[in-house]
Amino acid sequence: MQEATARSEKNWVLGVTALASFMVALDTQVLTAALATLRADFGAPMEALQWTVNAFNLSFAVLLLTGAALGDRFGRRRLFAAGIALFMASSVACALSTSILALIAARAAQGAGAALVMPLGMALLSTAFPREERARALGIFSGVVGIAVLAGPAVGGAITEGLGWQWIFWINLPIGLIAVVMVITRLRESFGPAAALDIPGLALVAASAFAVVWGLLRGNATGWNSAEVLAALVAGLLLAAAFVAWERRASAPMVPMRLFRSRAFSSGIVAGFLLYGALYGVLFLLPQFLQTALGYGPLGVGLRLLPWTATLFVTAPIAGNVVNRLGERPLVAIGLLMQAIGLGWIAMIITPGVAYATMIAPLVVAGVGVSMAMPAVQNAVLGSVNVVEMGKASSVFNMGRFLGGMFGIALLVATFSANGTTDSPANFSTGFAAAMTVAATLSLLGAVAGAWLPMRDRVAASQVPRSA
Repeated sequence: MQEATARSEKNWVLGVTALASFMVALDTQVLTAALATLRADFGAPMEALQWTVNAFNLSFAVLLLTGAALGDRFGRRRLFAAGIALFMASSVACALSTSILALIAARAAQGAGAALVMPLGMALLSTAFPREERARALGIFSGVVGIAVLAGPAVGGAITEGLGWQWIFWINLPIGLIAVVMVITRLRESFGPAAALDIPGLALVAASAFAVVWGLLRGNATGWNSAEVLAALVAGLLLAAAFVAWERRASAPMVPMRLFRSRAFSSGIVAGFLLYGALYGVLFLLPQFLQTALGYGPLGVGLRLLPWTATLFVTAPIAGNVVNRLGERPLVAIGLLMQAIGLGWIAMIITPGVAYATMIAPLVVAGVGVSMAMPAVQNAVLGSVNVVEMGKASSVFNMGRFLGGMFGIALLVATFSANGTTDSPANFSTGFAAAMTVAATLSLLGAVAGAWLPMRDRVAASQVPRSA
């Protein structure tokens, strides 16, 4: 009876954490197919529209480590439920938004809620399952989250076309309510080591990321030599330097700089930053191209992204097996090279009347490439540190992933705005082709960073020292 009860408790933890994380992961992607609709409804320029994604990415990235630390100190179950409640409340604010600025503010609040839900869900899951059962539980959890990411654009397109973009956010209300009730009634409280919060580090990295993105955002509007843009970019770089200096001296750093002594860790973080910079930038612009230049509706856009996104289902499991035999370097380098080829191919063939059928092959090439590189680069980062530091390394990787996505969107939007406009299919196509060239370049740079990863037999020698 006790064994059955324990198994039931573990299954509840898996079910609840997977449900809440599914809701959050789905919401990171459902907006992509609705971006052109939002632009039309609010009359928002491309530079403002990008903040509906970047506001979420910024708050999620910089609060991720803080969310985990708060859960360790005040109770993971309590803060997990609070994160779901915040995500629900901000989803309602998104649905009720009557201006692009209100939507951006609500999306930032959503990111803060997600920064509690995602890391604490993983922590609750890891605590509930013993080591011999943990891999299977995490595999199921990751599979559920993966389905949300893959299905997001199609689901968002269907909801936008059938009910309106506001229902993208309304659907979070019943899911969140069910999840909160289950958390309160079925999960036990757990605590971790009470680590100090790195508030100065949090403020510095947030301000640095905001300043750099603001400079990229305003470059085309005010001129790249304007005082506003130069001040923002210089401030961003100085704040980044101050962040590194602070983290080197802090007693409880948010990002331990000693981790970067590992070649595998530092190369993996750079490769991941560039990988997701290209990926998120394309995910922001490609749906708008399909809708604005080729005339597809939101649902049609979501379905036409599947040749790119659905490759993850087929490729990732194979890559997971291959990485154990060959190591991470060939998968990251070749995968990102394939993404560069696919995106560069798209840049070459883009015209206002391009047939979608001609885009399928390069989308598949890019999709297979990123699906190879994605699990391998994360494996390289986590495999470069001691077991006790995997949680910290994972949080640093995810922070870099979302900051990279934010940077990629800003850079591609700046490139688009410098070369095209949204007022006609021809002008949109010109700007989109230029942006895809930049995305291909980011991918190529990521492949170079991936080639710098140590081979598998040298990873152990490059691991971070156990003592600081």
